[in-house]
Amino acid sequence: MARNQLDLFGADQPELFDEDAPTVYYHGDPDRVRARLHRLIAEARAAETLPWDIDSVRLYRKIVPQMALWLPEEEAAQLKFEFETEMQRLKAA
Repeated sequence: MARNQLDLFGADQPELFDEDAPTVYYHGDPDRVRARLHRLIAEARAAETLPWDIDSVRLYRKIVPQMALWLPEEEAAQLKFEFETEMQRLKAA
């Protein structure tokens, strides 16, 4: 019976912590980031009260500024401003 599974303890196992391995960098796709931010802002604008639970609100408040880093500076600032403006409006509602 042939097995297609690697030997987990064999010598051919790749090193998990290879110091010589190249560092992997993630490069966000500005188009996808832009689309996601516009969807979040549109969802907030369409709502009369917070459309998300408190955990989602915390998450979005943290990740929106981080996501915006993948966009040109002026566009990022505008989208962050729009998002925060909607969050303040919804908080006051």
